[in-house]
Amino acid sequence: MLAKKTPYKRILLKVSGEALMGQGKFGMDSTAVLSLAEQIQELHKLRIQIGVVVGGGNIFRGSQALHVSREKADQIGMLATTINGMVLAEALESLGCSCVVVGAFSCGTFIPQGSGDKTVELLENGIIVIFVGGTGHPYFTTDTAAALRASEIGADVLIKGTKVDGIYDKDPVKNPKAKRFDSITYTQVLSKQFNVMDATAIALCRDNNVLIHILNIFKKGALKSAAQRRSGGSIVTGE
Repeated sequence: MLAKKTPYKRILLKVSGEALMGQGKFGMDSTAVLSLAEQIQELHKLRIQIGVVVGGGNIFRGSQALHVSREKADQIGMLATTINGMVLAEALESLGCSCVVVGAFSCGTFIPQGSGDKTVELLENGIIVIFVGGTGHPYFTTDTAAALRASEIGADVLIKGTKVDGIYDKDPVKNPKAKRFDSITYTQVLSKQFNVMDATAIALCRDNNVLIHILNIFKKGALKSAAQRRSGGSIVTGE
C-alpha cells in the first residue's frame, strides 16, 4: 500500500503522553485520545504507512519524587507507554483503522515483542504499528526509541508532535521575537543544543538518513499538512 500524492511513503510519529491528557494535568482524556486517533486516521486514508511511538509522561515521570532508582523509574515508564499504546490502538480500531501494538519486550499474551522485518510487513499491508516499551532498556528516552524504530522500519521521516510549532532560536514562550527555523541541519541542532530531541535520537536519524519534522500536534491540520505537503513546523535535514 503506497502513499498517494504525498512526499512520504512511510512515517514514524512520535507523540508524548501529554497528547493524551487534554486539559488535564495527569492521566488520559477520551476526547484528546480520539482527537489524536483521528489525526492519524487522516494519514491512514492517504495510504501512508504509519508507525507510532507514544511516551508515558501522562502516567509516570522518572523525575517524580519517589524512592526508586533511575533504572526502575525508566522501567516503570516503559510500562506506562504500553498502557498508552493500548488505549490509542483501541481508539484507532474504533475508527476502522487496522492497528497492532508491539513491544520492545513482550507483555504476557497480549503485547508481542516485535521489530524489524515483521513490523515492516505489517506496515506494507496497511496496518498501523504502535511501538511501546521504549527501547526495552533504561537510560534511553522515548525520543531515542522513536529514532531507533524509524531507522529499523526505514521511515522517510520522524514526525515529532509537541506543544510548539517547530524549532526556535530562543524560547518562544518567553521571547515573542524568537525566530523559527523552517529548515535546519542535524549538525546545527546538535551544536546549538536546541532542546527539541535528545542528542542520541538526532544522531541516529542523521546516521540513517531519517528526516525529522517538529510540529505542534495540538494545532488542527498540522500533522496532515506535514505528511501531505511537508509544510509547517521545522524540518531537520542533512543539507
